[in-house]
Amino acid sequence: PIQRRIQPHYQIIQIKMKLAIASLVLGSAAAFQPHSALNAVPKSSSALDMKYKVAVVGGGPSGACAAEIFAQEKNIDTVMFERKMDNAKPCGGAIPLCMVGEFDIPETVVDRKVRKMNLISPSGVEVDIGDTLKPNEYIGMCRREIMDKYLRDRAIEYGAEPINGLVTSIDIPANHKTTEEPYTINYLEFTEGSAAGEAKTMDVDVIVGADGANSRVAKCMDAGLYNFAIAFQERIKISDDKMKLYEEMAEMYVGDDVSPDFYGWVFPKYDHVGVGTGTVVNRPAIKQYQKAIRDRAGEKIAGSKIIKVEAHPIPEHYRPRRVQGRIALVGDAAGYVTKCSGEGIYFAAKSGRMAAESIVQLMKGGTHLPTQAEIEKTYLKEYDALYGPTYTVLDLLQKVFYTNNGAREAFVELCNSKYVQQVTFDSYLYKRVQGNNPLDDLKLLGETIGCLVKGYSVAKPDAEFSNPVESQKRI
Repeated sequence: PIQRRIQPHYQIIQIKMKLAIASLVLGSAAAFQPHSALNAVPKSSSALDMKYKVAVVGGGPSGACAAEIFAQEKNIDTVMFERKMDNAKPCGGAIPLCMVGEFDIPETVVDRKVRKMNLISPSGVEVDIGDTLKPNEYIGMCRREIMDKYLRDRAIEYGAEPINGLVTSIDIPANHKTTEEPYTINYLEFTEGSAAGEAKTMDVDVIVGADGANSRVAKCMDAGLYNFAIAFQERIKISDDKMKLYEEMAEMYVGDDVSPDFYGWVFPKYDHVGVGTGTVVNRPAIKQYQKAIRDRAGEKIAGSKIIKVEAHPIPEHYRPRRVQGRIALVGDAAGYVTKCSGEGIYFAAKSGRMAAESIVQLMKGGTHLPTQAEIEKTYLKEYDALYGPTYTVLDLLQKVFYTNNGAREAFVELCNSKYVQQVTFDSYLYKRVQGNNPLDDLKLLGETIGCLVKGYSVAKPDAEFSNPVESQKRI
C-alpha cells in the first residue's frame, strides 16, 4: 500500500521534469533560430501578454473621449494616434450646456458663456433671443486647441498611450469579419524638432476612426463618400471696448450674401472673435461670402486685425458604412454633424464615448473580440435611436428656412416668439427634440405659414450661381 501511494507522486515528478527539460530545449532552439523565423511571430501584443489592443485614430473630442473609456479597461491596451498634439482645429467652438456637465468640462476650458444670440435677417432686421434662458444656462464658447488638449490629456492620465503620428494606411485582412486576424496600421511617428516622420507599423485588434472629415480610416475601410460643406473662419482681434459687446453675446447673420444655404457668425472667444461662414452648394465662392460677413458685421469689428485664417470641411450626412468588421467610425469621420446649426463637437464626443462603451462591454473584460453585427446592434442602434430625430428635424429646418431670402426673413421673424426661443434653446442645450405642447405647436404652424408668406413678399431675390462640376465632389 505504501508503494502504491508513493508511485503516483513519483510519476507526477517525472512528468514535471520532462516538461521542464522540453521547455529548456525548445527555448534554446528558438534562441538559435534564423532572424526571419523569429519575425514570423505575430507582432500584436495580444500574442505576448494576451491583451487585445485598441487603436483610436484621432485625438480630437471623439477620439479622446473614446480613448478615455478604453483606457479605463485595464485588460485592453489602448493607443491614441494624433498628428498634431497642439492642433487648433478650425471650428466655431460652441458647446451645449449638457456637454459641460456630462463630460466634466472645467470652467478653464470655456472662454465665454453666451446668454444672448443676435439674429440678423437679409434685410437687416435684428432679433435678440435668449430671454428664456435660466440664470445658470448658457452656450459655451471654446478654443479647440484648449478643449481638445484637456480631453486628450485626461485620456492619457487614464492610461491611453499617445502616439504623435500620422496614420497613412491600414492593412485589412480579407477575412477580418470572420476571424480575429489583426489589422496592421502603417504610420509616420514624429519626434519633437523633426519635420520628417519615421515609418512604423503596429498590429491592433480593434480600430476606432476619429480622424475627421478627411478620414484615412474611412477610406481604408471603404466607408463610402459623403457630401460636405466648407466652413471658413477668421480669428479677429478687436479692441477691448468692442469686445465688451460680445462678452455674453454671439451673432448669426442669414442672407444669400453671406451663404446660400447656411449662416454667417460672429462668436466670442477668450480675447478675440471668430468670424466665419459656410456653404455646401457654392463652395468655390466661400471667400466672397466671408468678405460679406465681415461687411455685415461692419462697425462692430472695425479697426480689427486678422490673427488667424482657417477653413475645414463639414460632413453633410452619415457615411454609407460606419462599421466594417472591427473598425468603427465616430465624430466627423462618421458624418455626425447636424444640418441647420452645423454643430459637431458634442456629437463627436458623445459618439466616441458611446462607441467605446459598447465595444468595451462586448469585449467582456478583454476576453472577446466583437463582431461587426455586435457593434452595429449596440453602438449604431443606440446612437441612431438617441439622436436620429435631432438630425431629421434640423435637416428639415434647413431645407425650409435656409434656401432663399424669403424663408430667411420668416425664420428671423419667427424667432421673436418666446415659444420658439424656448424650444430652440432647450433642444440645443440638452440635445433632445423639444416641443410637446400641442396647442402651442399648432399656433406655431400658423405663425410659420404667415411669416413665410410675409417673408417671400418683402425679400430680395437670391443671386444666381452655377458650379455643376465642383458641386458633385464628395469626400
